[in-house]
Amino acid sequence: MHRGLGMNDLDIQRGPAVVRSPIQSCLERLHARHAGLTDGAGATYIPELAKANPEWFGICVATTDGHIYEVGDSRELFTIQSISKPFTYGLALEDRGPDAVLAKIGVEPTGDAFNAISLTPGSGRPFNPMINAGAIAATGLVAGHSSADKLSRLLGTLSVYAGRTLSIDTAVYESEKTTGHRNRAIGHMLRNFDILTADPEPALDLYFQQCSVAVTCRDLSVMAATLANGGINPLTGERAVHEQHVASILSIMATCGMYDYAGEWVYAVGLPAKSGVAGGILAVLPGQLGIGVFSPRLDARGNSVRGVAVCKELSDEFGLHFLHVARSSRSALHGQYSLAAVRSKRRRSAADRDLLDRIGDRVWVYELQGDLIFSALELVTRQVVEHSAATEVAILDMRRVTRIDGAATHMLLDLCVDLAERDRPLLFASAHGHPGFLRALQERVTSLGRGPWPFESPDLDSALEWCENYLLRAASNAPPTADAVSLAEHEVCRGLDARALAALERLLERKRFARGEFIVRAGERAQAMYLLLAGQASVVLTLPSGQLKRLATIAPGMVFGELAIVSRAVRSADIRADHAVDCYALSADTFEQLGRTHPAIKVTLLENMLRQSYETVTRLNGELAALDG
Repeated sequence: MHRGLGMNDLDIQRGPAVVRSPIQSCLERLHARHAGLTDGAGATYIPELAKANPEWFGICVATTDGHIYEVGDSRELFTIQSISKPFTYGLALEDRGPDAVLAKIGVEPTGDAFNAISLTPGSGRPFNPMINAGAIAATGLVAGHSSADKLSRLLGTLSVYAGRTLSIDTAVYESEKTTGHRNRAIGHMLRNFDILTADPEPALDLYFQQCSVAVTCRDLSVMAATLANGGINPLTGERAVHEQHVASILSIMATCGMYDYAGEWVYAVGLPAKSGVAGGILAVLPGQLGIGVFSPRLDARGNSVRGVAVCKELSDEFGLHFLHVARSSRSALHGQYSLAAVRSKRRRSAADRDLLDRIGDRVWVYELQGDLIFSALELVTRQVVEHSAATEVAILDMRRVTRIDGAATHMLLDLCVDLAERDRPLLFASAHGHPGFLRALQERVTSLGRGPWPFESPDLDSALEWCENYLLRAASNAPPTADAVSLAEHEVCRGLDARALAALERLLERKRFARGEFIVRAGERAQAMYLLLAGQASVVLTLPSGQLKRLATIAPGMVFGELAIVSRAVRSADIRADHAVDCYALSADTFEQLGRTHPAIKVTLLENMLRQSYETVTRLNGELAALDG
C-alpha cells in the first residue's frame, strides 16, 4: 500500500464518472450467480400460474429512507398470492382489535405446508394466519358494508404498502376461483366451528381476489420496507398500518411466514419473511430495509428456489440476521463536509487559499462512527456514490469507528475498487485501529495494481493535506507554490515600498535551521518573530502521551511567532523545521522600537498580521460550523 503523502503522477486521465454502489454491485453479482439455478418448477395447481416464464428473476432492496436498489426483472408483474397474508392480518387487527383476532386465529407455528387444514382440536381455530386456513379467517374479519367495500379496503391497504395503485389479475383470479376446492373445504370447516360466522363464499371470494393482486418485485421490497419503517411507506410517507400492529405482523412472519421451512429460514437467514407460490419472497429487516425477490421456480415447500438462495447470501454477506445487533447507533455517519469548509493544518499562500476556496468542493470528508455493519453503512456508501460525479477524492475518517464487520469490509473495499477504476481516490484516514481491515485493503489494492494514491493515511489532517496538494497540482491554472520568496514577496511585507523594505531588512537578522531543529520551544519567553523565506516549519504540541500533534505548517511567505511578540507572552507550542529553513528574525525589542523609528513600517506589519489573523479566525469559525453541522 502506498502510505506516503507525496505528489506523484497527479496529472491523471479521468475515467467514467458513473460509480456503482457496492450494494448494487452485490445484487448484480447475486443475480448473475443464481440466474443459472434451474432447480424447481413453477406452480401448476393454479393453471394460470403455470404460464409464467420460469427464467424471470428480479431482486430489489428498499431502505427505510426510500432508496431502492434493483436488478433483473424487477418490474415484471406477477400475483402476490400468500404474500398478501401478513398485510390482510394487519388489516384484521386494525378492524377488529388484537383480542378479537386472537379469538379466531392462533399464533403458533405448525410445521405444516401452506395449504394444510390445521385447526386446533375442539375449537377449530386455525393455528396461525400464514397458513390458508388462518388467512381465510383473517379475510373474513376485514370490515366493510359489502363485498365490494371489503375488496376496496383491502386493495387500498395493499396499495398504500406498495406506494402505488394495485389491481387484480382477473385471469389468475378466475383460475384460482375455479380450482380452489381445497380452500373451499377449509372455508366450510371454518364455518362449522363458527370461525366464519356467515356463508363462507364471500370470504373465500375475497381471499381468491387478494391472492390475485398483481405486484412487482419492486413493490414487494417497498411493502417490506414499509413494515421495516414502522408501517409508514418510505416513498410516500403514507401510513399503511398502525405501528402498534407492526410487531405482531413481523412476529408471525418470523415464526410462520415460510411454513414448514420457517425454522431453518430463521436460523439461516434471520429475517421475518413471507413467500408466495407465484415465486415472490418478501423479507424485512426491522428499522432498516425490505427485500423483494421474484423467480417462479419453486422448491418442494412452495418457496422460490432462487429467492431462498439470494436471501441466504444477502443475509450472510451483509450481516442482516435480525439478532445481529450493532453496539452503537444506527447511523454510521457522524458528519460530512467538503475541503472548502475544512482544511488541513498547512497554511497556504493567498493564491492557493483562493484556489482551494473555489475547488474545495471536489473533496468530501465522511466522518464515520460506531459499529460498521451493512445497515449502518448503506447510507454512507450511497452518499459517496451520489457525490462521486462531482468529487475528485473522498475521505472516510475512521477514528470514531469501533468495529468493522465482514459485510462492511466487503462494501468498503468494493467501493474503493469501483472509485479507483474511475480515477477517484478513496482515502481511509485513522484506520490504524482496525488492522484486519487494513490488511484486506492492502490485499485488494495490491491485486488492483492501482496507484499512486495513498489509500490509507495516518490521520485526517494528513489526508486533507494530500488532497489539497492533489487539487493544487491537478488544477491546470494553479500557480506553483513557491519554494522560496524574497522579502518583497513576503505576505507580512505587503504594501511596503522599496525604501521601507530596505529599512526593514537592515533591522532583520538572517537565520537558518537544519531539518528537525527546533526554532522555538514551548514555555520560552518570546524573543523574535520569523519571516519564512524558504523551507517548511510546523507548529507542534507535545501531548501527555509524548506524541506530537501538528497545529499548523508554515510555508515560504508566511510569518510565525508573531502573536507572542505582540503580547510579550511565553511560547505556547514548539516550532520545528520540517525541512531546512531560511528565514528572517525580527527581535521583540526591534519590533517595539519600530513604533518610534519607523512607525509606518510597524503599522503596515501590524495590519498585515491582523489581516492574516482575521483570515485564520474566519476559516476556523467556518470549520467549526461545518463540523457542528
